[in-house]
Amino acid sequence: MRIAQIAPLWERVPPPGYGGTELVVGLLTDELVRRGHEVTLFASGDSISLAKLESVHPHAIRLDESVKEYSVYEMLNLARVYERANEFDIIHSHTGHISLSYANLVKTPTVHTLHGIFTPDNEKLYKYGKNQPYISISDSQREERLGMNYAATVYNGINVGSYKFHPQPQEPHYLAFLGRISQQKGTHLAIQIAKETGWRLKIAGKVDLVDMEYFESKVKPFIDGEQIEYLGEANHEQKNALMGGAVATLFPITWREPFGLVMIESMASGTPVIAMNMGSTQEVIAHGKTGFLCNNVEECISAVSKVAELDRYACWEYVWERFSVQQMTDGYEAVYRKIVGEPFASL
Repeated sequence: MRIAQIAPLWERVPPPGYGGTELVVGLLTDELVRRGHEVTLFASGDSISLAKLESVHPHAIRLDESVKEYSVYEMLNLARVYERANEFDIIHSHTGHISLSYANLVKTPTVHTLHGIFTPDNEKLYKYGKNQPYISISDSQREERLGMNYAATVYNGINVGSYKFHPQPQEPHYLAFLGRISQQKGTHLAIQIAKETGWRLKIAGKVDLVDMEYFESKVKPFIDGEQIEYLGEANHEQKNALMGGAVATLFPITWREPFGLVMIESMASGTPVIAMNMGSTQEVIAHGKTGFLCNNVEECISAVSKVAELDRYACWEYVWERFSVQQMTDGYEAVYRKIVGEPFASL
């Protein structure tokens, strides 16, 4: 099958550090190539892929301070894809609502994976393109009131074999937090949990410009290098070591997380997750087996005292059985076959 994969240009594929969508796109694209598909990846020019790479910008736009209007490059990227739409059997967009108006202009079908959330503004475009096929990354992500044409839910996957399994946490014991440093990800709540339990907390993740005020006011004042450590942005090996060495990874989100790769990365490392029961977390964590689902900070604090009792091998096994890149690719291939096998006019 001839497949076009469209990635956001904000990060490289795969990302050197934090970047959920770009990690998924990279793993999916390479696995599709291994399975014999002819894949073209439209992404930043510094991306690394087994597929043919096409780009309108030489590197991840997050690294280019000269770029003031990110959307211009996204539109140029989409224009390049859809000018060549007849070269593909299917186009797979990971760019959200921005690709919807382009997709309606060509006969080659586009399937859209929804990596983000709905807003009052982008809902207008989703309603416009509601008959195009969509893939949710969790059932909880869906907004049925919008009447969108959901083809399937396909959970994100990881290369489980690339994560070193840690059968025991490191001494001295600590809790881990990994992810974008932001209000939504709940970094401040992770600090509160650590402070109230007396546990050490190691934090890793990037700080986007939009979150700098939050970092300066809600996170930085508590970083002392002893109980609360901030390690900066982490690459794959550093993430694996950080989470694998922890007694638990904290995931105290304050929003409807669409999926949350950090949870399965932690469990693949052998470390259970303590998460707020919001969004996708109940679809990703097996409560009482691979972590704990909590309704408030007090329940998270209580879970810290119980989490060491969980079987770390069961955490790894759970990810292997449900969230491997092979299973993710199986799900996407099934959607491709379904869509390509149907007349375009029925979409």
